[in-house]
Amino acid sequence: MRRVEIRQEEDNVFSQSVGDLMSSMLLIFILILSATLLRLENEFDQRVQFAEEYRQLRESLYQELYREFKDDLEKWDAVLNQEQLSLRFNEPEVLFDQGRDTVKARFADIIRDFFPRYVGILYDEKYRLSIEEIRIEGHTSSEWSQNAGLGEEDIYFRNMELSQNRTRNVLRCAYDSIGDWARREWVRSKITANGLSSSQLILKNGQEDRMASRRVEFRVRTDAESKVTEFLSQWSPETFDQPEKSETGEKP
Repeated sequence: MRRVEIRQEEDNVFSQSVGDLMSSMLLIFILILSATLLRLENEFDQRVQFAEEYRQLRESLYQELYREFKDDLEKWDAVLNQEQLSLRFNEPEVLFDQGRDTVKARFADIIRDFFPRYVGILYDEKYRLSIEEIRIEGHTSSEWSQNAGLGEEDIYFRNMELSQNRTRNVLRCAYDSIGDWARREWVRSKITANGLSSSQLILKNGQEDRMASRRVEFRVRTDAESKVTEFLSQWSPETFDQPEKSETGEKP
């Protein structure tokens, strides 16, 4: 009888040990899950905050550009696009002679009026550090009237060369219009000339609008994309699995 009681006590001790182990494991799991959820919540809050700051910056920049140029847009035949933060000059007869890359006198006058004021807004301390690129984009129609009988690809590449030459000449005219040396240096570090040929045609009722497709656009690109990439790299799944490194780069 005594041996049976001892046996039962041993069985109870074993059962208690297993139960304690399961309880401890459950507690550890709950702690890990809570920490992970808290970290994900913080990540989500940071994403929301970042998106809101980016939206506010773009909205503020658009509003300032609109206030500055709203009285000029009609006479320039220009359109300010809020979503793309671009200002498009639409009238091809004012911009260049057909098939030529020299900036016409009227367009040169517009650039000398427009660009220093444009840079004045972008260079403001509210936006300066967030400006990644000032893009000058040159666009053509899909036609090439000077040489009949050319294939579609030949026309595309001839228009590519034409659009690239045009944007370089617009860039030169814009750059020369800036009098302040500090702003010239800053613009030189940000501005690019992008000839896009007929790759981004403007359509009307599903058909190419050839006049509207011949245009020049000034577009602002902020650093939001690079910041998003950096932010996501800091919150990648591996972040949860890998221990933090010390300042020397070694794992603790």
